[in-house]
Amino acid sequence: MSAQIRLVEITDANRDAVVAVRVHPAQERFVASVEKSFRDAEDNPDANPWFRAVYDGEEPVGFVMLSWDVTPGPGLVGPYFLWRLLVGAGHQGRGYGTAILREVVALLRAEGVPELLTSCVPGEGSPEPFYRGFGFVPTGETDEDGEVILRLDLRR
Repeated sequence: MSAQIRLVEITDANRDAVVAVRVHPAQERFVASVEKSFRDAEDNPDANPWFRAVYDGEEPVGFVMLSWDVTPGPGLVGPYFLWRLLVGAGHQGRGYGTAILREVVALLRAEGVPELLTSCVPGEGSPEPFYRGFGFVPTGETDEDGEVILRLDLRR
């Protein structure tokens, strides 16, 4: 199945429905919740957080958050960093994750961005295979939390 998604700004009208989107409990150690993402965005304004709800039709199915055009420094990976990507537990395995990444990549390419970075916790159940399957490659670096840094070349 090829998921059809829309990236939607989060407002007071849809915030509760988006916060209710949760990953499978076994994935919680790999992906922070939407609510925690909001707190992280508020606590880290220097990361220039950009986030959107992911909708299929009228239903929120996921969430994505990036650091958008930041100067890398202590605690800041970038300039473009995929900070959070989550698909609700009941919506996984339907192509939403890939569709979200395709949409984000299209937005970044339209801005002339040459690369997108992300990170993930290594281990059983990690999203690393998903990211590598999309084309991300390890940079050989880890962040301050020990997460593996991955890079996607957007020039190809």
